[in-house]
Amino acid sequence: MAASDRIPHLMSALDVGTGPDNSRATSPGGDWRQPNGGVNGIDIDKARSRPRTFPYFEYLPYDTEEQSERLENLDTCLKHLYIAVSAGDFAPGAVHWTREIRGWLSLKFDLPRSTRVKLIQLYYELALAPGLDYLVAERFASMFMVLTKRKHYLRPGKDLVLDWRPLFRELKLFVLPSESGGSHPPNVKRNIRTLTKMCTFAQLYFDPQDIPKLFEELLPYYSTSFSEGAFVVVGLLNLLLPTNSPPEGRPDLLPQEYLPTFFHMWSLVNRSKLLDVHFIDVLSRLARDSLGAKHIAYSQHGIFTGEQSSQIFTAILRLLEIPVGQATSPYAQSVDLGAGLAIMLDRDTRKHPIAHQIARWIVMSMSPACLEHPDSVLSKLEGLIQAVETFFHPSNSGSWTKSLSQLVFFLSDFFVMRWNRERSGEMEVPEDRKLNDALKRRFVLCLREVIFMGIFAKSATMVNYSLSSLQILAYLEPNLILPGALQRIYPAMQGLVEVHRTISSIRALQMLSKIMARTKGFRCHVTSVLGLALPGIDANDLEKTLHTLSYIQGVCYTVPFHDLTKENRRVTEGAARDGTATPMEEMDTDTGIAVGWITEQVERLEAAGSNIEIDYAKELSDHDEEMILRSSTTGLAEFLHSFLGRVFTLLENLPDASRVRSGSPEESIVNTLPAAFTPLLSALSPDLFDIALDKIANFITNHVIHQARDAMAFICNALVKINPERALKRLLPNLLAGIRTEIDDNGAGSSRTTGSEVLPRDRALVWNIALLSMCVVHVGDAVLAYKEELFEIAEYMQQKCRGTPTVHVSNYIHHLLLNLTVTYTIDYSIYEPEELQQGLTANSWGRIVDPKKLTVKWHKPSPEEIDFAVRLFESQSKSAINQLQALTGPDPPIKRDGTGKDWSDELSRNLVLLRLLISGISVLFDPRHDQAKDDKAPAESDNGSDPDAMDTEGIDDDAGLGEAEDEEVKPTFQYEAGYPLKRDDDNYKLIHDLRHRIGEVLHQVHHFMTTKQEDDVLCFNSLYNAYRCWFIDVGIERSAHVLDRVTRLLETNELPFKFSGLRKEYPRPLLVGRANVYHLQRLRHNANPRPKTDLDKQLLLDLAESSVSLYTEIRRTSQSASESAVKCILGARPLVIPPLLEALTKAVAENNYPRIKGAMFSLLFGSLAKTISRDWRFTPTLIKAFIEVTGADKPSVQKLASNATFQVMDMGKALERMVILDKDIVESIAFAIGTDQQEAVQQKVEKRRSYIKRKRGRIEEKKSNLSLELVETCKTAHWKKVSRTAAIIVNLTMRYETIASEEMIDLVTMGTIDSHPNLRSLHAGALIGLFSVIQTRAITGHNYERYLLGDEDLPDKITVPTKSDQPGWTEEHLATFAKPEAKYYVDFDYPGWLVWNKTMPGYLPNAPPLSYDDVENRVRARIGKLLDRHWFSTYFAYLKQEPRDSSADRFRMSSAMMLTHAFELLFSGLTEANFEDIKDLTQSVYGDGSDKHQHRATSEIMGALLSTAPDLPAEQRQEVWEYAFPIVRGIFQDGLTPENSSYWTTFLHVVLQSKDPRRNWPLVDWLSSFRLDMDSNAAFKESSKIHLLQQCISDIGWHFRLEKPILEDFMKHLDHPYKGVREAMGQTIASIYRTRYHESYKDVKTLMSAQKGASSLGLKPYEPDEEYSATITEVFERLEKWRHERTPGQQTPSSYTSGGKTVLLWLDSTLTSYECIQLVKFFPDVFMEQLLHMMDIKEDPELQSLAYHVFRHLPNIPHRQGEDAGFIAALIRIGRNATSWHQRLRILINIQVIYFRRLFLMSEEQQRQLFDCVSAMLGDLQLEVRMGAATTLSGMIRCSPVALRDSMVESLKSQFTQMLAKNPLPKRRNPGTPTPDHNKLILTRHAAVLGLGSLIQAFPYMSPPPAWLPDVLATLARKAASDPGMVGKSVKSILADFKKTRQDTWHADVKAFETEQLEDLEGVLWKSYFA
Repeated sequence: MAASDRIPHLMSALDVGTGPDNSRATSPGGDWRQPNGGVNGIDIDKARSRPRTFPYFEYLPYDTEEQSERLENLDTCLKHLYIAVSAGDFAPGAVHWTREIRGWLSLKFDLPRSTRVKLIQLYYELALAPGLDYLVAERFASMFMVLTKRKHYLRPGKDLVLDWRPLFRELKLFVLPSESGGSHPPNVKRNIRTLTKMCTFAQLYFDPQDIPKLFEELLPYYSTSFSEGAFVVVGLLNLLLPTNSPPEGRPDLLPQEYLPTFFHMWSLVNRSKLLDVHFIDVLSRLARDSLGAKHIAYSQHGIFTGEQSSQIFTAILRLLEIPVGQATSPYAQSVDLGAGLAIMLDRDTRKHPIAHQIARWIVMSMSPACLEHPDSVLSKLEGLIQAVETFFHPSNSGSWTKSLSQLVFFLSDFFVMRWNRERSGEMEVPEDRKLNDALKRRFVLCLREVIFMGIFAKSATMVNYSLSSLQILAYLEPNLILPGALQRIYPAMQGLVEVHRTISSIRALQMLSKIMARTKGFRCHVTSVLGLALPGIDANDLEKTLHTLSYIQGVCYTVPFHDLTKENRRVTEGAARDGTATPMEEMDTDTGIAVGWITEQVERLEAAGSNIEIDYAKELSDHDEEMILRSSTTGLAEFLHSFLGRVFTLLENLPDASRVRSGSPEESIVNTLPAAFTPLLSALSPDLFDIALDKIANFITNHVIHQARDAMAFICNALVKINPERALKRLLPNLLAGIRTEIDDNGAGSSRTTGSEVLPRDRALVWNIALLSMCVVHVGDAVLAYKEELFEIAEYMQQKCRGTPTVHVSNYIHHLLLNLTVTYTIDYSIYEPEELQQGLTANSWGRIVDPKKLTVKWHKPSPEEIDFAVRLFESQSKSAINQLQALTGPDPPIKRDGTGKDWSDELSRNLVLLRLLISGISVLFDPRHDQAKDDKAPAESDNGSDPDAMDTEGIDDDAGLGEAEDEEVKPTFQYEAGYPLKRDDDNYKLIHDLRHRIGEVLHQVHHFMTTKQEDDVLCFNSLYNAYRCWFIDVGIERSAHVLDRVTRLLETNELPFKFSGLRKEYPRPLLVGRANVYHLQRLRHNANPRPKTDLDKQLLLDLAESSVSLYTEIRRTSQSASESAVKCILGARPLVIPPLLEALTKAVAENNYPRIKGAMFSLLFGSLAKTISRDWRFTPTLIKAFIEVTGADKPSVQKLASNATFQVMDMGKALERMVILDKDIVESIAFAIGTDQQEAVQQKVEKRRSYIKRKRGRIEEKKSNLSLELVETCKTAHWKKVSRTAAIIVNLTMRYETIASEEMIDLVTMGTIDSHPNLRSLHAGALIGLFSVIQTRAITGHNYERYLLGDEDLPDKITVPTKSDQPGWTEEHLATFAKPEAKYYVDFDYPGWLVWNKTMPGYLPNAPPLSYDDVENRVRARIGKLLDRHWFSTYFAYLKQEPRDSSADRFRMSSAMMLTHAFELLFSGLTEANFEDIKDLTQSVYGDGSDKHQHRATSEIMGALLSTAPDLPAEQRQEVWEYAFPIVRGIFQDGLTPENSSYWTTFLHVVLQSKDPRRNWPLVDWLSSFRLDMDSNAAFKESSKIHLLQQCISDIGWHFRLEKPILEDFMKHLDHPYKGVREAMGQTIASIYRTRYHESYKDVKTLMSAQKGASSLGLKPYEPDEEYSATITEVFERLEKWRHERTPGQQTPSSYTSGGKTVLLWLDSTLTSYECIQLVKFFPDVFMEQLLHMMDIKEDPELQSLAYHVFRHLPNIPHRQGEDAGFIAALIRIGRNATSWHQRLRILINIQVIYFRRLFLMSEEQQRQLFDCVSAMLGDLQLEVRMGAATTLSGMIRCSPVALRDSMVESLKSQFTQMLAKNPLPKRRNPGTPTPDHNKLILTRHAAVLGLGSLIQAFPYMSPPPAWLPDVLATLARKAASDPGMVGKSVKSILADFKKTRQDTWHADVKAFETEQLEDLEGVLWKSYFA
């Protein structure tokens, strides 16, 4: 089969499980269905809708457990989960079982579908359960995400439907105005990020039938009068809207039903980036999910209409934020600032870049329909890419680079995913929507150019994205991409261009290697390119070397390094194949044929243009192609020689690696070499392998390169791995001999060495040992042939060596043990064994192996190997144990004197040896060794070993407080993992006894060292590292992080082969590696925590003792060792906590800083903290000690303490008293419990529940005792200590039931007037907290359950039915706001803005007060007692103090809130002080009002008073207003100054915001009665009043109804003389008009149908009404009149300049806001000319710049399609006819911007008109305008779609060339002044030159240049270069520019010119540039 035919074939081989041949998926191994294969013949409960690609269980070298056993274990987990949840044991109970289920899933076991559904529902419920501790809820949420992560397990809608309401309820608390203003329950403060992430996962399963309900729930909140509402609704829609296709019979749910409304809502908030992102996100998901639904109409725009898709593309263009000319950003910052809380609903932009959404929308809307229509998603995408093409060029980088490169990558990624999944049937798409070849071709062509630019970019991110995209495109269309790539790669590799291009080329080759090897014809290039890449291995450029090595690695994974000519002989000699293969033609093969062919191809590539396409499948016959390929493989031997030569040179020149793991480039080379060598060596044919082996063996015998030791060792390891017998035979004898020679003859390793440096005389020895140790690891059982030699050399070296080499010796033993005992794969070949025996042919190139048909070779330890390993382990460990005992004995063989370090050297050397021995043989240790000795320990029975017998109360009387038993005494599950020993073997006993002995010796050493050598840091470190291994290396070598390491390596190797939509299309070695990783995962799963023995306890306590050592290093090592150890031993944590706590208290008492730090680190910054916070036997001690630490006088200790404060505070929070769950959902998992167990389980639940209840009671009691103690300390202690304590107390004692203890109430109330400012704010915070608890309790009816559910009940709140059906209801509703009296108040802004709901919340004017119960009253009275006149006067005095830093110098909400609560008590008559006292005190605070601090305090007091007023009985309210209003009015009248006005503005905001204006009628009424006083000259007074008025209007929003007279007054006085007043007026006018708009549909249905009826974009919002239009026109007519009255050149302000500024400020305020489109219809006739006139007034620069600023906004305002005609016509009119050249020039700015912004919305007609206008302006009389027109023109050409671009270029080119030709310069010039004719001639010529120049500049980067371009350049050079003056100058600069931008690609571009053209060009520029 030809390669091209093979690809679809291979692809179909991949997705077995579709089509008829289903049987292959179920080979006899572990079946992925139910264990009994589905009783009734049909698999009802398939676990997955797509079979697994990789049969994990079949490839293991041992028999795995039955499916039934797995399910049984799962049932056990479920049963315990059920018990835990039912009993309310969430943490640790439910959390633990969740972890177990995750472990079960991670082993690739299949969860039955029905179980998965139940679990998802359970976790969804748990994650959102009210009352659950939020940290625990996070765990459940993440489990929910794990279960729903993969989409192919469950079909949305069919298998699983989730309810969106619980999520909505939680989100609502964050973003929608709470109806009560009550606070959140403190212990359920969730993380909003978790909620938004849950939405992402759950959204797929929401029910599309709920769409109408969702809209009815959300849309009423939409309002732009308070713009946060709009953002919140859109954010929530994005998170919650079910985008799945609705069921077929429901046409009312189709997307086009509600899309017009979406577009309408989108256009209600213009100029906002946030909304653009949200809408594109939700629309792109809609596009994705509707793709497969037949019943949703689909066109060339996907499910959208043409208008909609133009609108979306316009938004995409905005989002990419491409800079255009001098345009300002299309977004207005101020709009997004109004988003407020809605920011919380944003997706994380790092994880969901906007480019991802854009690409998803585009690709999911493509279908073959795009090919038939000129205007489609595809053609728009082409337009988009062409418009921004130049921004991809390397010389043009900026903020847009990242998003553009992401866009292209995601586009190609989504496309290839859809392509592959449609092919494999994984994505069910109707036939007529499937992507086809023609579409694919156009798509690839569209992106090709920009990607070839992107791979050479400067920015690394761009290069990475571009390379990935290149790989995808090449996969889609090899014939289109590969020739272009090779065309760029050959010159780069031959070193003709810059280095960075070479590196990019090598990286591109790496990405393309797989595709090249598989594609016919292109695979013949592989060997030649490999050869070219060799110089890349270069010690001077390590980055290049890295990429070259990765490239070679990539090739080796897909190409066999076999000389096919020889292979073929083997085949033909072996069997005469039916006469077809004549062996004759092969005989003469050498590289000749290939070399000739390649040379020819390279020339062809160089000659060809940029859009080259080569289809070898058609050009070459299969036979010729094979000949060329075979011939090219003869060069491989030569390649190998030079490759090895280069690598050796590289190694000889490697610089010294400075430190280990420093991340230096040298180090990465050492890591990459083995990665490249393993596949290379395994791809070699046997003859080539011998060559390599020989070269390498000679090299290591004759060289010692110390710094390349590791790299060389890895290379040897690769050799031995591939072919152990041959390699060991060649390498071992030399190495062993070398070691003995070095030791005996050269005295290497004979004395101790300092530090880690290797002495020169030891280097050869270390080199040999290192190589030897790498030769015996992971190479299988071939080492047994040498076992005696290996054993002896180990003994021999241990006796002879001292110093650094000994570490290497121990390492060698470690490696040998690993090699003997571990189970691992030893299989690196690219092909299956039988294929290699048959010999390879050309068809083997690039072949992908079927993951279902592998034969994996494993190494399993044989009994012989185990005996050898145990023997080695025994002899080495015994000698080490004896040495250690001798060294720590009374009479050590080496003296322990203070001078030499020999003793510690010996000691630590032996410790290191022990450590490595343990981890080397760790696989043989049995994690269950210490459990019941008979094999089947009763995992679970209902007698003595009942796992729930944890409820032991009697351990010590206190145990009920904590978890003495720690969380893990529960059944654990072991799965078969190939453990080689039996329990009764001698070896088994021997190694476990030895392990025990080692543990005892370690303890002895610890004891000896702590008493005699406590400063010997080196030894301590070795000791505790040995401890660590002793604890954790049981069953798997955990200390080496084997699993993580292997997994990471596998992942990096897979990267180049990953394609979206393909499953595991990896080379064979990687698939084998995957099997190996799976085996390790099983091992890791089995290494469960084990029960503790006495020795364990002893060693754990040793570690705890050293964790508080005086020496930092020792502390650190032992802390990390004990962290690791407690994780492996059950119940270890409660064991080590008491000694540590004791150490802490003691250290604090003695002020022993190092020990304080050690103890705090161990207790608070590790896994112990959690245990302590749960175990109240320890917590009180810890908290008291922690508070004492505050006194420690050392910065480092203080820093630690402040980092831990939060954790300690958290320990005091209330436990979960009640969690509300849906009973049925919990019961649904009870199916896992057998019928016989029902009773027992219920009893367990009861028992557990009562135990938890008792425990909670005890803990709460402890907490309250502790808090009383702490309150006592607070009274006397130092402020620093008090501040820590207070924070903790608050958490300890504030509870819903009791609110707080009396002592605490006294403490915080009096603390609020403490003399220390920090304490004051702390206590005040607590006091406010207290008040809010009281209030919340009263609102929720004193009932905890209602509190959790957020079920609140305000006495004054009523539900008002809206009469939205009556015509005129909205007007009537609004009219009520204009009168002071009201039946009910409407405080919220949203009801009725967009749509009316059936009801709205209202509030009664004179409501009954809240009812308090006894608990609340007791607390209120207690506080009230303390609030006497003295308290208030002190508090007020502090308010008046000058704040410490200027940032605090503002109206402080906290003090206003504090006072609000205090006044509320005062008016209830509970306080000592009364209202008269307050009046006095306030008076004294305000004093004479001269100081700004007096004003600040007064404004806070007034704010509090007026905020308290609404809830008071009528007469008290009256009293408050009568007192407060005159004061406030007086200040507003005369007291405002620039420095205090901000306090009063905030005061106004606090009093008015989200309240009904009628509540504060006197204020609103007084402010609205303001009129301008033209006689006053106090500008500030006037403007500040207007500012207050504006504040009032924007706070009240569309409910403000007193605007008429104000507007009239302002309009009369637009030309106010004072600047401040004008500014205030402009903004206020804009605010008034902004808040006039509302839509008020009577219900959601009416809204939807109105929008749908209008157009597919919905109705156009913000249409100006008659009155508004009249006003605007009148204002501008007046301006025009004033303009004529002003005398030109007048320096003093005139009505025109003043009035102009007011109007401009108003326009500016409107245009930068979301209602800017209100003004669109006035742009062409009313605004533009006026603005241009204003810019001409030089006497008033302020007016000029303002006008310019507003003018530049115009093109950024979104117009609808077809609405821009007037605007464009006006631009053209002014550009051609304006009298002032400044105006003509400024028009050009806007032309370019509007052209770009509206690329997708303008008709071609309009585009041509703009082109004509600009090209006409080239002939303008004014030079500046001509130059401006030239740049504008080139910009417009550059961003036009190709079709238009080409036709424009053509017509303009001929037009300008003719202009030049027809207007030649006269031969000689008459002296004297030029005549008008002459001037005109020069003008015309200049216009033509500029026109041609702009054509050239429109394509600055196209390489090679377009065909017409050389001609144009030559014309310029010939015809105009010699002109005098500006014409000639322009020509020269155009030519010079052209040359400058072509520097990089000149070698290619030069070919586009003919020789005489080049000569012409050279003539112009005096330097011979163009050579």
